[in-house]
Amino acid sequence: MFKRTRRAFQALIDRMSRRLVNKLILLFSTIIILVVGSLTIISYQMIQKESFNYSMSSTANNLKLVNQNLEDYLAGIEQLSLPQIDYDDLIRAVVNEADDYSSKMYLEDYLRGLFYSRGDLNSIYLYLIDQGKYYSISQEAYDIKLRVSYEGQIPNQDWYKRAMESPNNRSYQSFVDPNADPGYSSLADPGFMAYHRVLRSIATREPRAVISFYLKPTVKDGIMKDIPFEEGEHLLFLDPDNVPFHADDLDFYGQMAQSDWLPELGNQEKPDPITWTTEDKKYLVVYNIGEQDGWKLIKPLPYSKIYEAARTTRNLNYMIGLMFLVLAIVLVTLTSNAITQPLKKLSHQMKRFSEGTFDASAEVKGRDELAYLTRHFNRMVTRTNDLINERYKMKLVEKNAILKALEAEINPHFLYNALQAISTKALKSADYEVADMVDALALTLRYCISGKDIVYAREELKHIDRYLALQKARFGSRLDVTVEWDDSLMELQIPKLSIQSLVENSIKHAVEKVSGAVKITIRAELRDSHAAITVEDNGPGISPERQEQILKSFLTEWEEQEGENIGLKNLNTRLKLLYGEAAGLEMQSGDTGTQMTMLIPRGGQSHV
Repeated sequence: MFKRTRRAFQALIDRMSRRLVNKLILLFSTIIILVVGSLTIISYQMIQKESFNYSMSSTANNLKLVNQNLEDYLAGIEQLSLPQIDYDDLIRAVVNEADDYSSKMYLEDYLRGLFYSRGDLNSIYLYLIDQGKYYSISQEAYDIKLRVSYEGQIPNQDWYKRAMESPNNRSYQSFVDPNADPGYSSLADPGFMAYHRVLRSIATREPRAVISFYLKPTVKDGIMKDIPFEEGEHLLFLDPDNVPFHADDLDFYGQMAQSDWLPELGNQEKPDPITWTTEDKKYLVVYNIGEQDGWKLIKPLPYSKIYEAARTTRNLNYMIGLMFLVLAIVLVTLTSNAITQPLKKLSHQMKRFSEGTFDASAEVKGRDELAYLTRHFNRMVTRTNDLINERYKMKLVEKNAILKALEAEINPHFLYNALQAISTKALKSADYEVADMVDALALTLRYCISGKDIVYAREELKHIDRYLALQKARFGSRLDVTVEWDDSLMELQIPKLSIQSLVENSIKHAVEKVSGAVKITIRAELRDSHAAITVEDNGPGISPERQEQILKSFLTEWEEQEGENIGLKNLNTRLKLLYGEAAGLEMQSGDTGTQMTMLIPRGGQSHV
């Protein structure tokens, strides 16, 4: 049987080798199979490695940034729990609360101040250890409720014991488990976690009270939304003791808690990724451990997702290789006849074409592949000539566009010269007020069309004088402007028309809305980190709701901006584009008067 098969295979090889076309088919098929197969295997391994490295590095960097934001937020909560100035007054009020009515009022005011100062708190509890009772403040429906109640089981709570034993006088409480005990019987919605801080007497170091902040889930969700999340992935946020404070799947966390690597997480000198295999999947566990308190952000990535792109590329390479193989067999079969003289003629014309003779063309004979190639060569020559002609026409169009641009540049100067002519006519007619207004308008136009985007403060102030001269002609004595500008700041570099935008805002929202006189003050000062330019008026103020709308509009993308306050949005966007995120506009307004401040950071590209 083996000999019969061997003889049949040998006969097939001999039969195929008799004809050149068969040899070419065999040769090219073997080459394509080897090349495509080798490239597919190599590219699959390279893409697999790149996918692994990219997933690991991008996820690690993302987790590091988000974890830092989470720890910074918790550090802010810890700072909130410790009054920096009134600590003695707070402890004194806690100690005297039972006998002193003013101490009770002090504690209530203190809790109100904390609760109203932030929007990320569900509730605040202040447990008085010696009295065995607590103060609580929370929002119920649309009302803020402050209550005083007694709770005898607080010292038996686990979070209370951990806070008392902690060297940092604090403990965190997780509510990932929906059935977790919040600690206080009156607490209906604990949020996603609680922060408990022991307040001790500075003199005796005895614990006097425990203040607890119950945080809204929106805080965590707002920070963690920056982590890209796809199907099959998981995300966990654990404290240093591996207690979950966020888990997208509690059952998955239960499997992870039984692994042998989770207790050792963070003990390694280098935070290398971990490969973890469950019953049905294999995960790449990427994590980040916070530098401040050791909070852990863990994201297991399925290897099936990581290598999905590599598998798709491998299958596509196999398909392309098969297509090339079929195409090669067809082409080799069709080119079995030798190509001699017609190929030489075509080669000669190609050489002439490569040397710059763009009218070279070859004679077409027959209808075979060589004739097909010759026809396409002739078409290429024709197309090349067409492209050369089109390029020449494009040069002519470019010259015409330059002339149009120069003409457009002349138009503003023509308008400026026309205004100068009108001014001269007014002077001859002894109408000096009109002449001054036209001159001011002409200089304002010239200033606006100048190519500079950054100007010196002295130039902008001269422009403001001319601008205000036109506005005073409109409003008369109702417009009173004072400039308080130190001579040392005259060389300050600021965006062009920036002060005008702020003055226009005061005229629009103050002068135009009242019938009496309005005073506008323009001042500049140097602060520790910024140069501040302020335009203030004593007109009607802006409501808090309107202020919130204006400030919120500064945060929208420029392409999405519409409606009112386009000038202020434009200025705010220009400041951030020119000087970075540290620059921008500030607004302060009350029942009367509005103050707009333009902040330019000192140093760097700001030239301050």
